[in-house]
Amino acid sequence: MTRPRAPLLLLITVLVTVFTVAPMLLSVSAGLVNNYSTGLKSGLTIRWFDEVWANYGDTVARSMLLAASCVAATVVAGVPCAYAMARSRSRWMRLFEELITLPVAVPGLATALALILAYGQIRGFRQSFGFILVGHLVFTLPFMVRTVASAFARPELQALEEAARSLGANFRQRFLGVLVPAVMPSIVAGSLMVFTLSVGEFNLTWMLHTPLTRTLPVGLADSYASMRLEIGSAYTLVFFIVVLPVLWGMQWLGHLFEKRYGIH
Repeated sequence: MTRPRAPLLLLITVLVTVFTVAPMLLSVSAGLVNNYSTGLKSGLTIRWFDEVWANYGDTVARSMLLAASCVAATVVAGVPCAYAMARSRSRWMRLFEELITLPVAVPGLATALALILAYGQIRGFRQSFGFILVGHLVFTLPFMVRTVASAFARPELQALEEAARSLGANFRQRFLGVLVPAVMPSIVAGSLMVFTLSVGEFNLTWMLHTPLTRTLPVGLADSYASMRLEIGSAYTLVFFIVVLPVLWGMQWLGHLFEKRYGIH
């Protein structure tokens, strides 16, 4: 079988990059000009950025807090669940795995409607930040569980656990002292996925939010629907400025754990 030539692979990579990145760059640039229809001739400005921050700045901190809380909750609940799934051979555990992945297949609007029907009568909870957090947990938990479960299921980790048991380590010592550090790169990878999904989730959040609990995606939709195109594009720029450094930091943390524990 003939190996593909490097120039062809490079060309495909460049085309895919341009196809995916160019629309985002165009959207961002639209938020930095005085008039999008005129383009750069109208001059550069940051007034749309300032207007977005004045009207929607509260959604930034709220979305970051929501995504961070979602990551923390999925780690606390998902890592033990992933261990149980990786070690269990029960038919009921396979059924449980299918059940927790069901919200991924169901549209976010349907999941949100189910939560409203189940908990909407609890007025304080319905109007709180925690209501959106529960919705995000239901949606993102499968990604954490499946990512970490695949790491726990590796034969070398099972052998490592058996060795720790033979040396007299109890379950807490084996789990927290041996297994969790060994799968930390997978936990970071799952956290990165959970954070990305939570901070960008719109459909579910749009159904669950109130005027006092808007998030970045909901504010972005509002800005596109009710204001100028330049303001919506400036909101996209705010989104990138806030989210990208966090994602880069989490990726760096994942690489750090991979180097430290030697698991890829």
